[in-house]
Amino acid sequence: MNPYYLAIDIGASSGRHILAHLEDGKMVLEEVHRFPNGMVEKDGENSWDVDELFAQIKLGMKKCAQLGKIPVSVGVDTWGVDFVLLDGNGERIGNAVAYRDGRTKGMDEEVYKIISERDLYARTGIQKAIFNTIYQLMALKVRKPEQLAKAEVMLLMPDYFHYMLSGVAATEYTEATTGQMVSPETKDWDMELIEKLGYPKRIFQKMVTPGTVLGELTAEVQKEVGFNCKVVEPATHDTGSAVIAVPTDSDDALYISSGTWSLMGTEILKADCSPESMANNLTNEGGYDYRFRYLKNIMGLWMIQSVKKEIGGDLGYGEICEMASRCAIPSIVDCNDDRFLAPANMTEEVRSACRESGQQVPEGLAEVASVIYNSLAQCYAQTIKQLESMTGKKYDRIHIVGGGSNAEYLNRLTAKATGIPVYAGPTEATAIGNVAAQMMTAGELAGLKAARACVFDSFPITQYQP
Repeated sequence: MNPYYLAIDIGASSGRHILAHLEDGKMVLEEVHRFPNGMVEKDGENSWDVDELFAQIKLGMKKCAQLGKIPVSVGVDTWGVDFVLLDGNGERIGNAVAYRDGRTKGMDEEVYKIISERDLYARTGIQKAIFNTIYQLMALKVRKPEQLAKAEVMLLMPDYFHYMLSGVAATEYTEATTGQMVSPETKDWDMELIEKLGYPKRIFQKMVTPGTVLGELTAEVQKEVGFNCKVVEPATHDTGSAVIAVPTDSDDALYISSGTWSLMGTEILKADCSPESMANNLTNEGGYDYRFRYLKNIMGLWMIQSVKKEIGGDLGYGEICEMASRCAIPSIVDCNDDRFLAPANMTEEVRSACRESGQQVPEGLAEVASVIYNSLAQCYAQTIKQLESMTGKKYDRIHIVGGGSNAEYLNRLTAKATGIPVYAGPTEATAIGNVAAQMMTAGELAGLKAARACVFDSFPITQYQP
């Protein structure tokens, strides 16, 4: 039996443990554990319950031992920008505050007093999002300076879990780039910028790349889970892992990593930090092998997830898609408007946006969902035009990977709105990219091209024609 690799993929609403191995050159996945995640309120802050998440990480690893399927390595990926601070004794300081918390309101202006928005983009190539790590740290500097004063270590979310597993504190490159403090030239922390902003330089850890072996499980974790294995850095930013799993042999593929967020872009070898790129709100996030994920963050299925929670009852996403596809409401909203980031009620926010713009106001679940799906497809079509104008390339297909690749109605709308074929799948792209990085480290896959060919051969891909 070929060796097992364990991907622990934690998203904003759930996490799962996926064991993978190669069989006749094809990747075989097995989900061994799934657990819920979500923001909790602590001390008036929207936060992540990192203790519960780490307990679930260990629980899923125990299940591997119970199955008698011991992985040779494990790697964790999560969302970007959020972090944990540790003091000199390795104790946590404050909460693991979540990116949707309101603490960053107005912090962009504080940062721009020190460096202009334009200069910041020219230095980092990262699109402005009010929750980026750079603004979260400013919120601490302004509102809770005592926490920063006490801090000796800052670890981004997946780095913190790797630290808890291995005892090694390091920062993984693809995750770090999302925070807007990494230089696309040096591929390392921009210490000059960090110093200018008045953040303590000591808290920023050594930068490592996907494929780095951090070490083995600590004695304590080994005892608890019942085995030892290597801790290997995947591309710890979930989109970084998902992009590894885009099943293409082209260096110019266009992809949408579709989940809570829709990340739409392509890969480039040199970051584009130009004013034109900034005007298009495109970002240059770090990718595997120092490629750049040149993409746009689009609100994504968060809007549908919120509406489902509010008025969807027990309906599944497939049923909501089906209901939406039978509606003819023509209204469109701007999915990238900040009003949809964390509204008190998403359903009412969509209705209000339609009312304010003089469009038909959707009634009921099916119409609200239809407006959201159609708006997303239009947003994808606009983003392709922007990417084509910036790269000078013409794209002839879109690869949709991740959970959203199951949204058949949205895939059909996307093919129609963009006028080019859509190739949907695999759905488990993030976990697949995570284990692919571990397999490349172990020498089981010869490199990125081989990994993508393996993904293409291993999982079903559905085509949608315009």
